[in-house]
Amino acid sequence: MRTPFRHALAAFTLPLVLGACATVPAEPAAPVAHAAPIDTGLVSAADPRAAAAGAAILKQGGSSTDAAIAVMLALTVVEPQSSGIGGGGFYVRGAADGSVETIDGRETAPRAATPEWFLDPAGKPVSFNQAVLSGLSVGVPGNVQLAQEAHRQHGKLPWAALFAPAIALARDGFVISPRMHEYLDQARDRAAADAQGRALFFNEQGEPLPAGTRVKNPALATVLERIAGDGAKAFYSGDNAQTIATRVAAATPHTRAMTGQDIARYRAVPRAAVCGTYRAYRICGMGPPSSGATTVFATLKQLEGFDLGALGPRSPIAWHLIAESMRLAYADRERYLGDSDFVSVPVAGLTDPAYLADRARLIAPTKTMAQALPGTPAGAVVAYGKGASGAESGTSHFVVIDRDGTAISYTSTIEGSFGSGIVIDGYYLNNELTDFSFTPQADGRPVANRVEGGKRPRSSMAPTVIYSPDGRLFMAVGAAGGATIPAQVVRAIIGAIDWKLTAEQTLALPVLFAPGDTVFVEQGSALEAMIPALRDLGHTVTPRNMPLKANTALFENGKWTGAADPRSEGTAIDP
Repeated sequence: MRTPFRHALAAFTLPLVLGACATVPAEPAAPVAHAAPIDTGLVSAADPRAAAAGAAILKQGGSSTDAAIAVMLALTVVEPQSSGIGGGGFYVRGAADGSVETIDGRETAPRAATPEWFLDPAGKPVSFNQAVLSGLSVGVPGNVQLAQEAHRQHGKLPWAALFAPAIALARDGFVISPRMHEYLDQARDRAAADAQGRALFFNEQGEPLPAGTRVKNPALATVLERIAGDGAKAFYSGDNAQTIATRVAAATPHTRAMTGQDIARYRAVPRAAVCGTYRAYRICGMGPPSSGATTVFATLKQLEGFDLGALGPRSPIAWHLIAESMRLAYADRERYLGDSDFVSVPVAGLTDPAYLADRARLIAPTKTMAQALPGTPAGAVVAYGKGASGAESGTSHFVVIDRDGTAISYTSTIEGSFGSGIVIDGYYLNNELTDFSFTPQADGRPVANRVEGGKRPRSSMAPTVIYSPDGRLFMAVGAAGGATIPAQVVRAIIGAIDWKLTAEQTLALPVLFAPGDTVFVEQGSALEAMIPALRDLGHTVTPRNMPLKANTALFENGKWTGAADPRSEGTAIDP
């Protein structure tokens, strides 16, 4: 084990700016933290109305699973730019007894899809925007099936009861928030691509409706009522499924398009949780096709030999070490992660403490690695090539703690802001297939995350639950923001475990994102002032606005405290 390193770079350390520069306008009236004793439960979500929907279900005696489903459905209505029934998600359930279950509700490619899915007739990858605004980008949505499977296992209230808050929001109307208005403006190429989207959220001049405008979505209310009454089959068969298949096929530039059979065959899949220990805390998350758990855990475990607690959040050396570890973890992520139903993903090797200790020996406190290359974990029988996919920004995370002390950490997504732009009866379809690599091969080797029929694209989503050394459920956390998600989750976990921060403080920490040989630091945050120190250590550093949005619940001082990212409009409330 490496001994703790203490460095005399105090001249470069500045007071930590917890209120880092926001990337989207926040709703001032919304609280970001709320304490709750274990007997009342807690909900933290990216929109106060969705959090209130989950809290209402808890108040009725619902389980954390029931409340999480209600949150997901409400977000479909009030946060259409980020998630909903037109997309998919990952569900992680941590029980008070230490058992952890996960369900994979990730979208799937049509059965007829091939590795050449994103190549033009000349064999060249189409542009990202060209792919997004077409049927090429749409995967079979998974959220409704995920919700039904989770409710079958752990629901307490009737299925239909979970839909009531979302139906009321859609039927009676909701107010466009400042954040939603900003996304309508910035992503109008997607938000207004479909006539339904324009009719819902834009005026006759083609401008997005201003913040404060009340919008009703009766078509979505009707769809939700059908699913509430008939279950997931109302989504995956009949008129809804046929409409999805027809619209997607019409927007697909070749004949290998989505069919009604693709939709009818969709299943959410229970997966084995990926767990490991960091400083005696048990960290558990979602395995492949998510890269979240392996990347989060590798980044943490490689740091175990360094005394981050002594260095503290104001130390450039601490953030340097985090950056170096992240570079190594992301290199492995890019090489090996994909849908384990289709490619061999060496999860055990990637999370093996001995392997990660070897990787940690590449990290020096006094200088930067010239290049972070993937390692060779046990079980890596195939050397995959490095692929290329687009950025992701349309995602939402939420956490729920119920009266039994069970935590749900659930990340829901439609990939980019307003997904593919295709609207079906008031909800946007995802563009998740652009999370696949556009290039099926690299350097003569297949890419692990290449497109294949029925395959689920690799994801960065990292819903996580954590148990303290005494076995008590300690934290539930996750984030939105594409490839930055593992970085956001890592900094929150380090904030809670190493730096002993409150729930609110962990999410207010700045974000450093190091997916390769360039380190990105959150623009306007305390990290920006550390750039000279990081450059002196050899880093190439660039400040950047990043799509940051996290939610957490933390057991501290004998009670649960929830928090939402101060960069968001989110909140944490109890019944």
